[in-house]
Amino acid sequence: MKKEVPDTLGFVPQKDIVYNKLLPYADKLDGESNEILARIKENLGRAVYLRELWPGVLFWTRKLATYLRLYGRKFSKEDHVLFIKLLYELVTIPRLEISMMQGFARLLINLLKKKDLLSRYDLELPWRPLYELHERILYSKTEHLGLNWFPSSLRPRSTSKHIMVKLAQRCSVDGLLKVLVKNCRPYFPESATKEMLEEWRPLLCPFDVTMQRAISYFELFLPTTLPPELHQKGFKLWFDELMGLWVSVQNLPSWEVSLVSLFARLATDNIGYIDWDPHIPKIFTRILRSLNLPVGSSQMLVSRYVTNAYDISHVVIWIAALLGGPSKQAQTQLTGLFNSISSFLHPSNHGRWLMKLMKLLQRLPACVVRRLHRERHRSPTWLSPVPESHRLSEQDIDDFVESMKQPVLLAMFSKTGSLDAAQALQNLALMRPELVIPPVLEKTYPAMETLIEPHQLTATLSCMIGVARSLVSGGGRFPEGPTHMLPLLMRALPGVDPNDFSKCMVTFQFIATFATLVPLVDCSSAVHERDDLTQVEREMCSASAEFEDFVLQFMDRCFALIDSSSPDLTREEMETEKMTHLESLVELGLSSTFSTVLTQCSMEIFQVALEKVFNFATTNIFETHVSGRMVSDMCRAATKCHPEESLKLFVPHCCNAITQITANEEVKNEEELDKELLWNIQLLSEVTRMDGDKLLPYSAQLVQALQQTLHLKSKQGYGLACNLLYHCLRASSLIYPKEYCSIPGGFCKPLSEYLPIKDWGRPGDLWNLDIKWHVPNAKETAFVFEVLDLLLKPELQRLESYAQGEQDMNRDDVLQSLSIVQHCLLGAGGILPPLVGEPVPELVHSMVDLDETRLYTGVVYDMSRENYREVICRVMKQLLKHILEHSEDDTKSLFAIIKIISDLLQFKGTHKHEFDSRWKSFTLVKKSMENRLHGSKQHIRALLIDRVMLQHELRNLTVEGCEYRSVHQDLLRDLLRLSTSTYSQVRSKAQTVLFSALSTYNFCCRDLIPRVLEFLEPSRTDVTQQQFKGAMYCLLGNHIGVCLANLQYWDCIGLTWPAIVRSGRSTAMSLEKPSIVRLFDDIADKIHRQYETIGIDFSIPESCCSLALQILTSASPTTGRAVPSEEEVQQGIFLQEEKNRDSLQKYQQLVHDLLDCATDRNLPWKFEHISIGFMSLMLRDDHPLPAPGVLFFVKSLNHDSLLVRKVAISAVAGIMKQLKKPHKKVPVSAHELCDVPVSDEIIAGDRPDNQWLMYDSSRLPRSQQDWDECCFVEKTHWGYYCWPQKLMMYAPAEEQPKQSLNREEMNEREQIIYDHFTDPAFINQLIQFLSLEDRKGKDKFSPRRFCLFKGLFRNFGDVFLPVLGPHMERLVADTHESPQRCVAEIISGLIRGSKHWSYSQVEKLWALLCPMLRKALSNITVETYGDWGTCIATACESRDPRKLHWLFEMLMESPVNGEGGSFVDACRLYVLQGGLAQQEWRVPELLHRLLQYLEPKLTQVYKNVRERIGSVLTYIFMIDVNLPRIHQTASPRTSEFTERILARLRPLMEGDEEIQNHVIEGGSEGEQDERTQAIKLLKTVLKWLMTSAGRCFSSATSEQLQLLPLLFKIAPVENDDSYDEMKQDAKTCLTLISQGLLFIEDIPQVLRVLEKIAGSSSWHARYTVLSYLQIMVFYNLFTFMSDRKAVCDVRALVIRLLADEQLEVREMAATTLSGFLQCNFLSMDTEMQAHFEALSKTRLPKRKRRELGSAVDLIPSADLVRRHAGVLGLSACILSSPYDVPTWMPQLLMDLSIHLNDTQPIEMTVKKTLTNFRRTHHDNWQEHKQQFTDDQLVVLTDLLVSPCYYA
Repeated sequence: MKKEVPDTLGFVPQKDIVYNKLLPYADKLDGESNEILARIKENLGRAVYLRELWPGVLFWTRKLATYLRLYGRKFSKEDHVLFIKLLYELVTIPRLEISMMQGFARLLINLLKKKDLLSRYDLELPWRPLYELHERILYSKTEHLGLNWFPSSLRPRSTSKHIMVKLAQRCSVDGLLKVLVKNCRPYFPESATKEMLEEWRPLLCPFDVTMQRAISYFELFLPTTLPPELHQKGFKLWFDELMGLWVSVQNLPSWEVSLVSLFARLATDNIGYIDWDPHIPKIFTRILRSLNLPVGSSQMLVSRYVTNAYDISHVVIWIAALLGGPSKQAQTQLTGLFNSISSFLHPSNHGRWLMKLMKLLQRLPACVVRRLHRERHRSPTWLSPVPESHRLSEQDIDDFVESMKQPVLLAMFSKTGSLDAAQALQNLALMRPELVIPPVLEKTYPAMETLIEPHQLTATLSCMIGVARSLVSGGGRFPEGPTHMLPLLMRALPGVDPNDFSKCMVTFQFIATFATLVPLVDCSSAVHERDDLTQVEREMCSASAEFEDFVLQFMDRCFALIDSSSPDLTREEMETEKMTHLESLVELGLSSTFSTVLTQCSMEIFQVALEKVFNFATTNIFETHVSGRMVSDMCRAATKCHPEESLKLFVPHCCNAITQITANEEVKNEEELDKELLWNIQLLSEVTRMDGDKLLPYSAQLVQALQQTLHLKSKQGYGLACNLLYHCLRASSLIYPKEYCSIPGGFCKPLSEYLPIKDWGRPGDLWNLDIKWHVPNAKETAFVFEVLDLLLKPELQRLESYAQGEQDMNRDDVLQSLSIVQHCLLGAGGILPPLVGEPVPELVHSMVDLDETRLYTGVVYDMSRENYREVICRVMKQLLKHILEHSEDDTKSLFAIIKIISDLLQFKGTHKHEFDSRWKSFTLVKKSMENRLHGSKQHIRALLIDRVMLQHELRNLTVEGCEYRSVHQDLLRDLLRLSTSTYSQVRSKAQTVLFSALSTYNFCCRDLIPRVLEFLEPSRTDVTQQQFKGAMYCLLGNHIGVCLANLQYWDCIGLTWPAIVRSGRSTAMSLEKPSIVRLFDDIADKIHRQYETIGIDFSIPESCCSLALQILTSASPTTGRAVPSEEEVQQGIFLQEEKNRDSLQKYQQLVHDLLDCATDRNLPWKFEHISIGFMSLMLRDDHPLPAPGVLFFVKSLNHDSLLVRKVAISAVAGIMKQLKKPHKKVPVSAHELCDVPVSDEIIAGDRPDNQWLMYDSSRLPRSQQDWDECCFVEKTHWGYYCWPQKLMMYAPAEEQPKQSLNREEMNEREQIIYDHFTDPAFINQLIQFLSLEDRKGKDKFSPRRFCLFKGLFRNFGDVFLPVLGPHMERLVADTHESPQRCVAEIISGLIRGSKHWSYSQVEKLWALLCPMLRKALSNITVETYGDWGTCIATACESRDPRKLHWLFEMLMESPVNGEGGSFVDACRLYVLQGGLAQQEWRVPELLHRLLQYLEPKLTQVYKNVRERIGSVLTYIFMIDVNLPRIHQTASPRTSEFTERILARLRPLMEGDEEIQNHVIEGGSEGEQDERTQAIKLLKTVLKWLMTSAGRCFSSATSEQLQLLPLLFKIAPVENDDSYDEMKQDAKTCLTLISQGLLFIEDIPQVLRVLEKIAGSSSWHARYTVLSYLQIMVFYNLFTFMSDRKAVCDVRALVIRLLADEQLEVREMAATTLSGFLQCNFLSMDTEMQAHFEALSKTRLPKRKRRELGSAVDLIPSADLVRRHAGVLGLSACILSSPYDVPTWMPQLLMDLSIHLNDTQPIEMTVKKTLTNFRRTHHDNWQEHKQQFTDDQLVVLTDLLVSPCYYA
């Protein structure tokens, strides 16, 4: 279908929704969409041009979003680009209110989503505005101070059911912004990559938080879809650099995840343009590591390995992009990966890693299918295609499916359920059905036979459902597929089992799936008639004779199911009559499956089935709740398929029965009706749910039946009759498809013309769907109105006269009448015109039209007839008034009225919730049966028809933006009356309807809010508690609708918030009632959760206006009106400024109102708290808080209530930020700052050009002049990796705002603060409060208080020090926890706040602080050392170290001096470490000094000091990283330090004796020889190795590996209970080092060390080598495998240790070998097998018969060891494949069996091996038996069966 310009449209649409073309009224839609589009362009353009953001722009962008949902992208390319550009400008307006930004962003994402429609030559978007938006929101400087409220991701959102239709629900802002950037990325200009690198490279400092920020920006923004000729300007600029960075970090920092995501995207966008081969072993090793699989005996994981593991969704994209290409290396590694993890997938294994593996299995095939689709089936787009050389070949696909097949088949029965496996199989079967389906079938047939393992059946059936389509359609690859279909269906029937719910449901799904795909037509006669059939087709034809049999057996099964589920069998008398949840699910499964089966039947089979159902339904009488519903559902399914044949049977039968029974007059008044009557009404009501015009012949009978039954006294009776009424009306008045057959036109043609088996599994053809629509004709409409006149009119007249008091009715009669009215409205709602009335005026003012859009949905309203909707509306109002006045306790009638009002307002033939659930089930079915490989809507016909129907309903339900008219106003007021009535159930039902109505009509909330607030007015005395609660609930809203209390407009919250607080004085409010207290809590909580900062500035920049002009003047469709005139524009600008002024005024008014409330003495304290909470939401970063507010918050710092004080502390910190004077910054180029030239080449680390930044004690600024000349750089990352183009530095002091002001120079707000904080009494009280304990043991250093003090000292200089100083002195001297914490908070705020002080002020400050800190550090206690650490770390954060040199010099004074005991030493180190760690790489001199100072002290005796030193060492050496292209660091280097340590540990290395930890703590220093000193040193070194494993960026260096022999010596083998710290530490170190990531160049050295230790005399060491080896090899699997020599060395090492003289070592070696074989690291070859067989045949010397009691010889002979080694080797090979039987296994088992009676320990080994073999192969023994010969089986059975006791 080439696009040509359609006549009506006048342009080529970008991409409209195809389903619209299939609607019965499709011809009207082009005109309609053009009209709507023209309105949108005209009004949106005008609104922007007239600068009216709200309501104009917002209203019309929403309309555009709706247009997209209804018509898709049905506009010209030119308009598309204009819309995108306009929205891009709107989204990036700097001061835009956040909720508007989100709305625009969503629409923009929707416009950009289909990136094939616009190429990068059509559209170019700048990247910088998006980056600035990101910075402003995600890294907001003011959010943490409460000056900006963003919708956070942590807030509870609505439930999942609205996901599809309510995309407008807010998700978190950051998620939204990410998606926005992702969709704009393809359109960034070609220069963008270079600019981005220049912008973010300077942030790359691995020790700093900015690293994560830079890498995540790279991941998000870097464009990867540039065409090949621009690659030089794209990824080639950064690929090697970032790849080098990724390879060089070995320890999974948090930003590595973002890098992986970037590489995955790059790989998939540029397949064939990047050579990944050199990196592939590294990639796969890291992927395997990030699965966090447990290996070896000790399960220790570094915690960051778990938290920072790769995201599987990125991993699979990357792998899928690496496959193929000339080298095939990736596939080899992938096969290796699956081989090494396949045993983890066996159902007997379980752990937290399992979810990840399942996800990998499920997603990888989907990614490969997506890639194949892109390479072979997708129509070419502007994105560059994959070059021929790198496309996936047939061979590639074969290899891929082969490698995945085994793991997926294992995962079928996994503990997490079979769904993941089913999805994987579905995708694999699309590529290679012949490889995947047969093994699944092999598992399915036996599972269907077995009765005892239902789990197997459900698992295999759900996998079969996944592959159903590939199986049925056969095709060239798997022609015999379809022949399995009938056997599968017949065998599945026993699954319809009333006793096993899950089995029953899966079976229904299975049968329905196959029936949808296959026409159930008996074609067996075609075998004789036609001669053009293949062999398989002949088989299919003959088999199809069984279809009839299948259908009848299926029905028998269903009847049995129904018989066993009638409630008299399954329920006690007392229980309810309603269906239970499970029963309703079974009912759903049964009815949908049965209707699918009948739809697909040929007429012959249908006739037989119909007869059978009819007989079953009419010869039995069913109760109407459970079994009756199921039977009537089956009958309904029959009538739906072929109405004429079925109605002939059912309608006369039921009508006669009803007439006969009701002929007896007494029946009318019976409470309990005859079961037969009920059953016939129910049956009749279900079979009429079908095609309206087929009902017409029976209309007289039906009307008669209705007249006989609608006025039955029995509620159950008239309830069923109302259903009948509803279904008759509905069938005649709605538009719907009549059939859902899988082939258009049904199967009634003769076999000679049409052979149904050719259509097995055939997708529907979208262009020839040929839907048969039911569109009501004149006769049907006449019938509907006839029924309404006959049955509805009299009811309305009765109700009306009752409401006017003329006629009396009892409650049951009222309810009955209402029920009839409601069902008439529901049935005929589709053809009753909507309510009309005058629009409500004066709600909002706008310069553009805000009118509603009417959609044509195929109904032309007949205005000549009575509009019953209006009549019902009129009567209901009167009736409601009457009931509320005279019988308010008639709640049932009120419920009915509420329901009717809701339908009057909104019902046009479908309900929203039904549509939602249908949409959901449609997507589920689509997913389970789609064909992702060929794509392009290859769905089954029934699904496509369903989708068209959903499109029709969507149009029917699109109601948003309706005009709010007086009729609606009346109804909403009635609802409000009901929402505040006496009974809580009535209230809650009415509120639900009210909330959904509020979100339908434009701006109606503004009309309703004042009416709700009347109930809260304190002056009113006539409000009851119920009304009060009702009104509060109306304000609270529900979880999906609007929340009236918190509408994001100044005029709304300006009313509601003060009213909520003032309602505390209302007489109806009592805090004794917990429900009311809870209500206020909920409202306050909801407002706090949902409040977003409301804008004050609504201006629109010029750039938008020029675009608006283009939209207004663009052609096709042209807009109707002229461009706005100059006067209009001027007026628009005036109004916009007016709105800004008005917003500001309303903001200030609201603050004043809340202040009045908060200071009102008559309010209960709860309301004071609520108002203070609201006040705290009023802080903003673009407008300072009015002065009374500032005064209030400052006073509240000393409020009695802790809660208020906490709010006040945050608020005052925020106010300080508002009052901060902006400091002037000037751009400086890095060249001017340093004496040496800056190099162009990027080299990270310490370079000559960043030398001047470093801390150098000889050049510290120690005088005013030095201080002024010194160029301070506060942020730690600048200059580490490279310099930015322009570095923003503070201008010289004289250009900055004046620091210390006099009181006269301050503004009013500053004076308030100044007066309070210079008042000693105020400060006294404040400090008292701040040094109180809040929660014992839970208190921590508070960042809020820190911000408060930082702000005070930053804004006011050192004015407050004279008052605060004495308090600080006092607090420092008090050793209690809270005073110490308080002074720590003040000091850190003071140091950070002194950033811009003059030199003299700073000098005085440190003269005061240094003695204080010394004192504090000597008084430090267990409770406070954490706070002091935080204090110093916070104080040093983002400050130039040269500014703080006093602090550092003081801390370095001699941290470990023993004064105050070991604890104080450890604390001092901790505090020092906190300060230095913040400074990262800029203090090499201090680090060297510290290391020099610590080195002699490494032999500390005290454990806490040792641990602290270990941690400090980690930080000292953290700076020594091996990034690519890095200078040797000026900071201390690990390698040199380790060499010095090794020299001191030499005494321990040399001897062979056991190293005992026998150091007596304390003892005189002199006696201890160097050996003891060495042991003490070793303990500290162990602590260092342990902490650095989790913190550093690189694994152990080569020098550290020389410590291994020592660790192996100490580490214990068995977990002994005697806790020895040193041994445990050594063991931990070994585990951690063994998990480290190795580079390929490190491997030989490690292996040399291990070989050396394997020769050591201690068997402990030899044993530990093996466990180390297991972990190390598995965690570096592919790196090892890419090095042949290493593999040989490892193998030799293990085989050597198999023959060790120590039994434990031999056994461990066997385990290790078996593990290596299992993960395919070593392969089982003949050479190895021969070696073991030879060893195991070693002859043993004859044993002499000993006398009893003689000593047993203890030393095993060398021969025995060798023989045992051989046996262990064989046993390892057998145990290495626990879940299958390879070809070599039988022979090895035979070899083993010979040794069953050898001496110990051989016999033990053999026994263990055999029991293990039996345990693991027991499950699938039937398959495994096939591998053995008969003789071998005999021997084996003897071995495995334990000898009989009685032999």
